[in-house]
Amino acid sequence: MEKHKIYDRDFKLNAVKLALKTNRFKVAKELGIATTNIYRWQAEFRKYGVESFANRNPERKRLAELKIALKRKLKKIELHIEIFKSASKYISEGKPSIFHFIENNLDKYSLWSMCEVLHIRTGTYHKWKNKIISPSKCRKAFLEEVITSIFYEYKGMYGNERIAVELQSRGIQLKKGQVSFYMKKLGLISKHSIRNKVKSSTRFIPNNPCIFPNVLDRQFKTYQPSCVWVSGITSLEVSEGLLFLTIIIDLFDEKIIGWNLSEGVTIKETSMPAWEMAVRNRKIKKGLLFHSNRSFQYANKIFTRKLNSYKDIKRSMSRAGNHLDNAVPRIFFTSLKSELADLNMLLTKKQMEEKISEYIKISIKIHDVINYKTSSNENI
Repeated sequence: MEKHKIYDRDFKLNAVKLALKTNRFKVAKELGIATTNIYRWQAEFRKYGVESFANRNPERKRLAELKIALKRKLKKIELHIEIFKSASKYISEGKPSIFHFIENNLDKYSLWSMCEVLHIRTGTYHKWKNKIISPSKCRKAFLEEVITSIFYEYKGMYGNERIAVELQSRGIQLKKGQVSFYMKKLGLISKHSIRNKVKSSTRFIPNNPCIFPNVLDRQFKTYQPSCVWVSGITSLEVSEGLLFLTIIIDLFDEKIIGWNLSEGVTIKETSMPAWEMAVRNRKIKKGLLFHSNRSFQYANKIFTRKLNSYKDIKRSMSRAGNHLDNAVPRIFFTSLKSELADLNMLLTKKQMEEKISEYIKISIKIHDVINYKTSSNENI
């Protein structure tokens, strides 16, 4: 093979075409040239196409590269325009709608491109995705709330069939079997149920080691602070979906000493932050009894370990299906929801947070006045 031989443009083009049909090793051997030459010519052909192997000066080479760069930029701009057109109707609706648009179009556009066009950080999107409650989860939470409300509204007398009829009268289509599924999940057993009659005479032994007996036994009056704290969780509907309110009340003065409003229902979003606020606002005394329901936000190893770390705290939980065992938080939630219903409008997340904060402050002031009058009367 001759070294440093100069090949004309047609020779190089023909060599590349032959290499594409067969392979560069065979072509190099047949033409008597180095395999590396074929490799370089193929790379140049892929980059410049029909303009390859031209005897161009540096300026011409720069223009060719600029042309390629402009083509890529134009393609990118066209893609951005397409994304913007598709997302235009979601932009005015705010970030939640934009996030849903991104989620639904990941198979069509890249995440980076959509975030760039819509001015959303990819990290912000991932944070939203980790917190999002899907429409199906929202519906399940809503149905659980409605079924529980109907069950206790009729004092536990309604079974799955009558609750299904009541739901239909409220415009919610749910079959009897589906109602049974939710009732079983929520631990709701009708007083007319055979299972209730059998189980009422036997002692319930929980399988979950983080479930505790009902030590409080509906004794909702104490005479010293930090003797008994009670806690509960409820869902609140806002324009963006559902929020979850967790509260902790000291039965001594019935003040809310800890609360948290969250988009999710995890332990770190509900019971844990409410507890941390409570211990900041009120000092724990030896022998404090913490009472709650049996939901997973309380009956878990993480929260149990947290309370056990204080050593002097005892636990108490409502019995399955006995809502009156935790009546104090439920009374507060009923009062709050009644006031929200009077507004005749759905609040935004920010408005709901402001409303609850204001409502809790007013509630604390009312209890201060009541406690002051009570103590004054006792002194007289």
